[in-house]
Amino acid sequence: MELREPAVVVALALVLVLALCPPLCSSQTYVLTEAHGLGRTFDGVGGLSGGGATSRLLVNYAEPYRSQILDYLFKPNFGASLQILKVEIGGDAQTTDGTEPSHMHYENDENYFRGYEWWLMKEAKKRNPNITLMSLPWAFPGWVGHGKNWPYDFPDITAAYVVNWILGAKQYHDLDIQYVGIWNERNYDSKYIKLLRYTLDKSGLETVSIVASDNLWEPIVLSLLLDPELSRAVDVIGAHYPGTNTVKDALKTQKKLWSSEDYSTFNDEVGGGCWARILNQNYVNGLMTATISWNLVASYYSDLPFGRDGLMTAEEPWSGNYEVESPIWITAHTTQFTQPGWTYLQTVGHLAQGGSYVALTDGKGNLTVVIETMTHDHSVCIRPPLPSFNVTSQNATFQLKGSFASIKELQVWKSQFNFKTKKSSFFEKLAPLKLLDGSFTLELAEDEVYTFTTITTGQKGSYPDSPPSARFPKVYEDHFNVRTPPFSEAPYFADQTGVFEYYINMTDPGPHVFTLRQVVTERPVTWVADADQTISVIGDYQWENLTVTCDVFMESVRTGGVFIAARVDKGGQSVRSAKGVFFWVFADGTYKVTNDLAGETVLAEGQSGTRAYGWHTLSLTVKGQYAVGLLNGYPLWKNAVVLSPKNGWAAIGTHSFELAQFDNFAVVAEY
Repeated sequence: MELREPAVVVALALVLVLALCPPLCSSQTYVLTEAHGLGRTFDGVGGLSGGGATSRLLVNYAEPYRSQILDYLFKPNFGASLQILKVEIGGDAQTTDGTEPSHMHYENDENYFRGYEWWLMKEAKKRNPNITLMSLPWAFPGWVGHGKNWPYDFPDITAAYVVNWILGAKQYHDLDIQYVGIWNERNYDSKYIKLLRYTLDKSGLETVSIVASDNLWEPIVLSLLLDPELSRAVDVIGAHYPGTNTVKDALKTQKKLWSSEDYSTFNDEVGGGCWARILNQNYVNGLMTATISWNLVASYYSDLPFGRDGLMTAEEPWSGNYEVESPIWITAHTTQFTQPGWTYLQTVGHLAQGGSYVALTDGKGNLTVVIETMTHDHSVCIRPPLPSFNVTSQNATFQLKGSFASIKELQVWKSQFNFKTKKSSFFEKLAPLKLLDGSFTLELAEDEVYTFTTITTGQKGSYPDSPPSARFPKVYEDHFNVRTPPFSEAPYFADQTGVFEYYINMTDPGPHVFTLRQVVTERPVTWVADADQTISVIGDYQWENLTVTCDVFMESVRTGGVFIAARVDKGGQSVRSAKGVFFWVFADGTYKVTNDLAGETVLAEGQSGTRAYGWHTLSLTVKGQYAVGLLNGYPLWKNAVVLSPKNGWAAIGTHSFELAQFDNFAVVAEY
């Protein structure tokens, strides 16, 4: 009895302990070593500016706020510390939230100072000279397709168009583009890819790598396996929204595998949790060595499609307000403690009770381990949904072996999501962790992200709070005389079909020398269904009662037509179905008022006396259910009944793809 009683006590105590904390009293051990070889080379984490016009409002921020935003995105060891910047090669067409201007509107036209992507790439390089630059077209000017909505019918023209953009980046901005894609999320053409490779090489751009096909894994991987020449032309297989998984045939190609567009999720805490899982599990599940977020920064009107889907939000240049969102700090967990060229260990994977871990080394003794325990309830991406994982609290022991066994201390950074209380904490530096015989044990709760690293340079950068949020000014005007180089677009105007650019009217010595001109004269090779009309929106989507005034100048004698509008309710991919109050005048001397951009629902119409090549002043007032229009200061029509929509942006535009000019734009709104 004397021998058995202590044993009974111990047994009872053990049963009691296990009953009280079953998951936490045992620990799963995970070995981190390079003893059996290394995994794939890490290529970086990035953001995508484009697809389309997602950085449109960023350029209009005043200093110091614009530079602060850029620092949070690109400055090493400060914020997201992005390692890849992917930009759209503008094609004059709607590509999700707006249009981006082409460097070649017409076949005999070249201008490498349009838009803001050049500026953005230079700002990124200024902060991180080693950042990888990547480019991809979504759409093409109409002349590239010779009137067809298919650029591959003339592959030599399409290849020359893309290569000219890359050459222009170097010649005019000293930017080396390292990767170029084919055609975003559209069918690829093997003949075109081979010709693009040939054209790049012939132009002295042998170091520019081709990514294909920026769509799904299949069928490009099968084509690469069956066509050796195509395989030699393609350097990286880029898939969009792969759900952290790849396919066996992709692995057989022995190519780099990238998630070349991912995330696409509202950037609240749920979006941050989604991003945390993606960054780890794209490699754990799919051996993808680069992940690029769409989009880089939510810097477009939030009522356009996919509002606030960026890594951070900067949608109020008029107030200076911006918001540093959770995805910035989730990105930092990886990017501040790794660099492209580091290598994943083969010993990465899933945690026993849910979550995942990756480990990377620079081959010089440094080690970074990133752990995430995101739950399936809160971390689902919009497209496509990630697989659900049940995650529970757990103990995890990490045993460092091989060359890492001698590591005595690791720096620790932690993020903790609390979806119920919204009192989450992000990227907090904890006390360094002392290792015992190369081992450390963690108590991991749900919805946490940890980084354990030998790198000591991490920093949670910060600036004073940005100015308070404010609505768009209710009184606003632009005479297009004050221009801020190097941008070609007027502040706050967000082109939705067509391209509206600053213009110097050399034929007018009067008050209209500096104007805004719609310059697209042929339907582009489109990515989505652009409207048949061109339109640029501006202002506050909540505007109900307002007056819009603008001077207009038609340049098409027979078919010319222009409009000003209020309460425009749609843009982006839905622009064709936009409704509002549209006041049109035409070069044939008529006018009409419609309830839609397509011009099908007519509220009023008649004679106006307007002609091409003469300036006219239009004024539209919408209040309650009624609208009134003035032409050159005199009433043209009044009390047109407007039942819907109740609110929306102001806008200008043209009846077709035609040249037209605008000047002295003004809005007075009531809140």
